[in-house]
Amino acid sequence: MTTEIKNLNWEKIFKQSAVFAAVSAVVFVLCIISGNLTASAPAEAPVQTETVHYTFMDSFEAAISGDLSDAYEAASGVPRVFWIPEDAEIAPKPNQSCYGESKDPKELQWLLDSAKELLNGQETVFSTDIEIFPGSTITYYLDESILVITWQQLIDNYCYTYSEVKISHPSQFGRYLGNNEFDSLYLHPASRLGTYANAVMAASADFYMARTAGIIVYQGEVKRTDYSEHVDTCFIDKNADMILVPAGTFNSKEEAQKFVDDNDILFSLAFGPILVDNGVRCEPDMYYLGETNDKYPRVAICQKDKLHYVVVTANGQLSYQRSINIHTFAKVIAEMNCQKAYTLDGGRTGTIAMNGKALNPVEYERWISDIIFFATAIPSPEEPAVEAPAATTP
Repeated sequence: MTTEIKNLNWEKIFKQSAVFAAVSAVVFVLCIISGNLTASAPAEAPVQTETVHYTFMDSFEAAISGDLSDAYEAASGVPRVFWIPEDAEIAPKPNQSCYGESKDPKELQWLLDSAKELLNGQETVFSTDIEIFPGSTITYYLDESILVITWQQLIDNYCYTYSEVKISHPSQFGRYLGNNEFDSLYLHPASRLGTYANAVMAASADFYMARTAGIIVYQGEVKRTDYSEHVDTCFIDKNADMILVPAGTFNSKEEAQKFVDDNDILFSLAFGPILVDNGVRCEPDMYYLGETNDKYPRVAICQKDKLHYVVVTANGQLSYQRSINIHTFAKVIAEMNCQKAYTLDGGRTGTIAMNGKALNPVEYERWISDIIFFATAIPSPEEPAVEAPAATTP
């Protein structure tokens, strides 16, 4: 844990009033010239918020120091919200100094305090009072645009890994496919796909290349609707909200595309079943995928609040139980009081990764076709992002 992240650069107050005034004037002029700095008021918080275009800030922060940017916020009293433009080929690279680890949850009260503005009053699943899995490590990341905390707990003799995420803008939640294209045959471990996507946190998704069932939407276009009468769908809209639709809702690809267009859907996940909808536990007794009544490692993506998510896995660890049925899993998921929860591909697929490393206990990382990921929106002062090289299957 570095001193820099504890102190959190954005909370510093510019120390010299003369320079402070000059910097504020410079920023004001640059904002007018760029045309990329616009004000907005998000519905969840009736306060003025500054939306800063990623490409503009990239050049802006290259020209003046982070302290000058801090001075602008202090001078205006307007918190900044960064976002990733739709035409960006890749997300900004995570800042390595923003990662940290701890063996003791009680040491991380400063982390929750520092993320208070980002959380905007939302309650976290993570608590400094939790008892983490014996010998495990808490991994976290915090900057102005994203908070991620990943930890393990022992519940009813099963090892659960939680990765809680709060982002400041919907553009920070994405889906990344092998070779960055639909129907690519290239496969990679989830941790590597996360590195290619510049993810702060990545998780295995539905492994769409391993099966044909379900409605697959990518970049706003319905790519596949095969056997969709059997599979629940998790749609992600432009607000990064999860929209859960039961199997058999659409009778044709055209109906599905109309729903996508009408609801500004960006992508979908096709596995399931739905575990929680509108705060109510609702997993089915039987389901087409995932052997619901058999015991397997499990994965779910949950939305707790606005721009607030938890990815949960249940895996074997040491001498503890190695797999569970969907009902036992759904019970634990529902206890988080999330609004939405949806099952992703489990078994050997299920992985949570940060900083290029799998954090949940998997025997080995399966090579898969796709991930979901959460990224920072803060431009990196470091070298350009690493592009995914041509890959080969193992």
